Amino acid sequence: MISTPSALANQLRRLKPIQLRLLAELEATGGLGLAATRIGIAQPAASRLLAEMEHLLGLPLHEKQGRGLQLTPAGRALARRAARIQIEMSDAARDLAEAATGRAGVVRVGSVTGPALSLVMPVLIALQQSLPEFRAEVTVATSVTLCDLLREGRLDFALARLGPGETQLAASVIAAEPLSLVVRRGHPILVRPQILAEDLLRYDWVMGDDETLLTQTVIARLSELGMALPRRRISTSSFLFTLALLNQTDAIAPLATPVVDSFAGNPSVPFVSLPVDLGLAVAPFSLVTRMGAQPTPTAQRLIDGIQAAATAQG
Repeated sequence: MISTPSALANQLRRLKPIQLRLLAELEATGGLGLAATRIGIAQPAASRLLAEMEHLLGLPLHEKQGRGLQLTPAGRALARRAARIQIEMSDAARDLAEAATGRAGVVRVGSVTGPALSLVMPVLIALQQSLPEFRAEVTVATSVTLCDLLREGRLDFALARLGPGETQLAASVIAAEPLSLVVRRGHPILVRPQILAEDLLRYDWVMGDDETLLTQTVIARLSELGMALPRRRISTSSFLFTLALLNQTDAIAPLATPVVDSFAGNPSVPFVSLPVDLGLAVAPFSLVTRMGAQPTPTAQRLIDGIQAAATAQG
């Protein structure tokens, strides 16, 4: 007989922290031996802990699959909650450490490339000047990767774009991200008194593959304008590789305008934006956090700084 929700709640309170850790690791690794190793116990002990959980709850949490095992739907549901508990406990420990020592803790922030350079970097530099002990770990990646890291508790927050149907993360829109077309200084197109659309299409364009948001945005906008698609003999989503290609070829690259503005006017920078406005802009990015999570005081300070900087730039 399946227990009522209230009865299950009472039974769940009797679970040991190590049992919840084991279940979370089982979901993450898919193997009892590896899960046991990660929490520092032997596999027979892990088997006993799992059996005790199932006996206490009166529910099967796993089933054998070949030589391994897989979690049942009930096991997966509880494992997701267990993982959330581990994340919250880790955050609580960081909160306590900051409160007890009065020192700023390490903030783990993720961002897509544009906001990383135009918002995260200048705010971090300013915080370092006012908080000498402030430390941050910055991950620059795609929105998909950043959201995965957030769910796993490996980031405090991210500047990214949330996918549809998301249930574990919350997002607050920060700003739109217009694009500029960038070339190297001395590019032959710069000597033209007026740059026309057909002039742009004489050169290679550097973008990611067709699955990336920037490429999809550019292709859609050019189609709206009735323009042919540019040649893309080399595709990359790497910002550094894009700059290297621009520096050594006559290629054109659409880049986030705030990033371009950050080096505009500096004669030592070998890149310039073209005086052409095609109305290119990718979807707005957001401040993304775990649903219901409370940032540490230091993380909140960084969030406040980023939001203030975005408002000032807007």
